[in-house]
Amino acid sequence: MKPARTGWRHLIDATGYSIKGLRFAFHHETAFRQELALCVVLLPLAWWIGAGPVEWILLVGSCLLVLTVELINSAIESVVDRIGTEHHELSGRAKDIGSAAVMVALIAAGLTWGLLAWQKFFG
Repeated sequence: MKPARTGWRHLIDATGYSIKGLRFAFHHETAFRQELALCVVLLPLAWWIGAGPVEWILLVGSCLLVLTVELINSAIESVVDRIGTEHHELSGRAKDIGSAAVMVALIAAGLTWGLLAWQKFFG
């Protein structure tokens, strides 16, 4: 068994694995690409809509939250598919719950963007 890597080597390895995961999600997950494209459009608007650092971080953070939850959902789906492709109630439940988590994150982001944009234009 190889000894565990620690310190800088561990940080460098972990960063590489994270980049590999982002690349995989970008190339193989349509929903991730769609949400990333939406974030690319919205993030410059955050500078304009956000009235100060707290509002700016709420806008940016809500976009990053959606991407994070989508990555977790994709990981759950990959693990479930690795176990087996035949229908199983628990596999379906895990995938549905992961999908629901993405929906909740999208609703939270939509509310954040909607309320702060409303305040900017009508408040």
